[in-house]
Amino acid sequence: MLAILAPILVFGLVIFVHELGHFLAAKALGVYTPRFSIGFGPALWRKRKGETEYVLAALPLGGYVRMASRHDEATAFLEGGSETGAARAQDDPAFDPNAMIPFGPKPVPEHRWFESKPLWARLIILLAGVTMNFALGLAVAIGLAMYYGRVIIPTQVIGSVRPVNGQPILSQAIHPGDTLRAVNGASVRNWSEAMRRVADSQDSVSIQTDRGSVTIPVNGPGQPSAEQVALAIDYQLPPVLGDLVPGEVGAKAGFQAGDSVIAINGTPVRTWSEMVLQVANSADQPVTFEVMRKGQRRTVQVTPKSQRATHPATGVVGPVGKIGAYPLDLTAREPVSFGEAINLGSRTAWLMGTSIIGTVSDLFTRKVSLDQLGGPIAITRASVQAARTGLESLFYLIALLSINVAILNLLPIPILDGGQVLINVLESVRGSPFSLKTREYILRGGLLVILALFVLVMFNDTRGLFR
Repeated sequence: MLAILAPILVFGLVIFVHELGHFLAAKALGVYTPRFSIGFGPALWRKRKGETEYVLAALPLGGYVRMASRHDEATAFLEGGSETGAARAQDDPAFDPNAMIPFGPKPVPEHRWFESKPLWARLIILLAGVTMNFALGLAVAIGLAMYYGRVIIPTQVIGSVRPVNGQPILSQAIHPGDTLRAVNGASVRNWSEAMRRVADSQDSVSIQTDRGSVTIPVNGPGQPSAEQVALAIDYQLPPVLGDLVPGEVGAKAGFQAGDSVIAINGTPVRTWSEMVLQVANSADQPVTFEVMRKGQRRTVQVTPKSQRATHPATGVVGPVGKIGAYPLDLTAREPVSFGEAINLGSRTAWLMGTSIIGTVSDLFTRKVSLDQLGGPIAITRASVQAARTGLESLFYLIALLSINVAILNLLPIPILDGGQVLINVLESVRGSPFSLKTREYILRGGLLVILALFVLVMFNDTRGLFR
């Protein structure tokens, strides 16, 4: 049931909200909309209400709102036919003698055509879909924050202190094992609150522990940012393995989630930071772990894989040993007010959007391989996995995908909303619409881009499925 319902919920809701935005905007601005379809191809279900026919189609890879458009003949075949063609025959069961084309013989009035509207109205209609997707993503993020609360790390004990921009400006006064008491003069209750106060600092950061205090200038010329200071301090964790990355050296060596590390190469280990440091210093070198598993002492030998990363002690980027293991999740939840939920949800939605924009930028600059792109199968698999994890993960995926759809639809590709916005603006600037032949060439180019992208993501999906 998850394999069926989860993708339907994720795909269906995101597509429906996007097309609903176009539909409501077109209706409000008086554009004739004969069809509202979820999916493409043959109709599985259809029902006409008023002047609009509502359709569920066989290929659930998107949807469309068919609007009366004289200059959009080239795409009419994708959206169920043109409004300038012949009406349905009188013997057609769906024929309505009092309706407009295509349901009846009456022509579409001049003021009901998309092109009859001023540029601002057309842009509102074209951008309404992505606006609704952004709104859905934001609403879901706020709802999740309101229902589940804020994620916190319920400790104040420092686990490790790293250099900031290569300088040991923190480690001179703050040491592993110290307990955080206050930040910028305000007492803190947990690690999450402390790091929020550090990251929000303006001119300086003042950190007080049970040992003493230190004040560091930030955000100025030649000074570290407040965020860099926050990232230089980690909380103390027990040396207990949480999730293991499948296929990495730790999983292959026989580690299991819940293993408690006692010693590495005979040296006792008391915290996660100590374990990470020893692993980081042992890239491509055999290491012997002593662990406790279900009350029994065991020995596991593993060779940490060398990866280019930031060294946990020096802060220098270079070869660092990794075994592919995450620490035990010690996070908890605390309830938030409605105002705090709006703030948290907005931050989450903003991070989603900037992350997606960064990924698109990295794809164009080839910092990220095209192999990372996924399509319907990848989204289906992610939907099922998220549903198995819980409703929070499932709705988080909906928010992420909705914002993803909004941003990708703004790309200047002719078939997408961004491409249509660009065409309408260019036509307005030149004072006349492009010729039908020019529009046909533009459409073909857009179709080729979308087709190439579809083939690529389906190839990646299929390859990932077999893997």
